[in-house]
Amino acid sequence: MKLGKHIFGVGLMTGISRIFGFVRDMLIARVLGAGRLSDIFLAAFKLPNLFRDLLGEGALSVIFIPMYTDCKKDESFAKNVFSWLIVVLLGITLVFEIFMPLIVWGLAPGFSEVPGKMELTVIISRIMFFYVIFVCAAAFLSAILNAFSRFMLAAFMPVMLNIMLILALVASMHLGVSDTVLYIMAGTVVLSGIIQCIVLWLRIRHKHFGLHLVIPRWTNGIKTMFKRLGVSIIGNGFYQITIILGTLVASFESGAVSWLYYSDRIVQLPFAMIGLAVGTVLMSSISNALSEKNMRSVYIQQNSSMRQSMMLIMPCVAGLFVLAEPIIKYLFEYGAWTAHSTHAVAVAIMIQIFVLPVMLISQIYSKTLYASQDVKTPVKTSMISLGVASVIYVGLFWFVGYLAIPIGIVISGYVKNYLLGRACRRRGLIKPDGRTIRAMVVFGLLSAILGLGLWFIPITSVFTLGLAIVGFGIVYLPVAFLLNRKI
Repeated sequence: MKLGKHIFGVGLMTGISRIFGFVRDMLIARVLGAGRLSDIFLAAFKLPNLFRDLLGEGALSVIFIPMYTDCKKDESFAKNVFSWLIVVLLGITLVFEIFMPLIVWGLAPGFSEVPGKMELTVIISRIMFFYVIFVCAAAFLSAILNAFSRFMLAAFMPVMLNIMLILALVASMHLGVSDTVLYIMAGTVVLSGIIQCIVLWLRIRHKHFGLHLVIPRWTNGIKTMFKRLGVSIIGNGFYQITIILGTLVASFESGAVSWLYYSDRIVQLPFAMIGLAVGTVLMSSISNALSEKNMRSVYIQQNSSMRQSMMLIMPCVAGLFVLAEPIIKYLFEYGAWTAHSTHAVAVAIMIQIFVLPVMLISQIYSKTLYASQDVKTPVKTSMISLGVASVIYVGLFWFVGYLAIPIGIVISGYVKNYLLGRACRRRGLIKPDGRTIRAMVVFGLLSAILGLGLWFIPITSVFTLGLAIVGFGIVYLPVAFLLNRKI
């Protein structure tokens, strides 16, 4: 498998999705404003997004792909899992449709104070919740394609959702702002899920086999899968709780929640484009190598991924550290946004970016453990590291304010990376070679030297900011590429 090619492709699609997501958010702000309609849409959209995270893209893929690979990509196993997934999703959807008024009240009790707001939110939530069935089914179909090393189409699916929402918002601009816009957007979300499923299913049928529903059978494989899925969902749920805790702690400082939201969006962009792409590709390739008991192939893929990902992430760390303030200034400092907010967000970025290298390495460790069908270790390490983060949030907030959150993220990230690496080494699942270690040091030094040069470049406009970023890349990438080949 050509790791570099697949990582670049998935990363490119992720980057395109983030750009379209940014355009979508700007249009939502323009069409719906920041009031009743936007509140209703965003509240209703939270539920399907939560289940997509818990059941779809994350937990299901890392559980299913190793088991599917281990049983030699057995069609009957895939059909049985798919049928059980649909049964579970239909059951969840039925329960939520019935109890939606109570669920919406629990999520947004303040909506009841505005006449009609709670009732409309319930209706829109009921429509949009059907998206859960299709987006989780699409995640399963994507997992099958990934198991066959077909990544690009699956990576494009989030782009499709954003494009369809953008088209719906553009069309809605000509209808005038009214409740009708919410029905159009809710319908568009569900329609995008249906189209994603159809496109992915046709691709699987054309390339591999005709996946279809069968009468679900309770086998040992299904029992094991649900048990592992439950453990993974618990870990993911703990992660959501920690995010909520960080928001609650930050809410005691005026403006801190917004500062941390924007700093996290900036820091997560390079990780989404590089780290998630590496994890997606490795999940399939390492699962295949482990099923063949080819540890040499596992080590080669891990070391290659570490070198390539570090070559790309190190300049992001240096660039964001030096350019954090001008990036925020020229992206957001308009209207009600103040210079104080720009500085606050920039400082948070300058702290949080130091977690990026270990987040990438942790991806390699955790995907290796999942590929070996060890679900408990990644979840345990996540719970420990997130517990550490929570203690730091609460303990440091009274001394450094909102900066306790990025400090906690960085420290807990290194704790998680240490625990995952120790677990992999104990089981002989990883073996970093001398070339990889030398390359990581060289990329770090090269990025630091060029970052120091950036520090002395005066940034006076968005144009000079763009020139500085492009110039950094033009100098860094060829040198890093040559060094990577020579080391």
